[in-house]
Amino acid sequence: MPQPHGNSPRTQREARLLERLRRRPDLWERFEAILALTDAEEGELPTADEVETQLIEEVRRLGSEAMHDWAAQAEERTAREFLAAHPKASVRKKKP
Repeated sequence: MPQPHGNSPRTQREARLLERLRRRPDLWERFEAILALTDAEEGELPTADEVETQLIEEVRRLGSEAMHDWAAQAEERTAREFLAAHPKASVRKKKP
């Protein structure tokens, strides 16, 4: 397979993906775990059922962490938009 050139769309896409994953180390870790499960190069070879079970769990974790990240970003965006629309509003945090 030919190597992509420095400014090719593929290289730019890869760079954007890496940057996004660097900002989300929890997702990076999940992708690494999924890739590790698909690499059967060393150690005892698990059964297909074992790999499937582990993959399902990793995908669940990935989904959970992705939703958590999305919710945090959505909350921040909503707060910014609200404060922009209502500049006289004050922010109070609930006491624990």
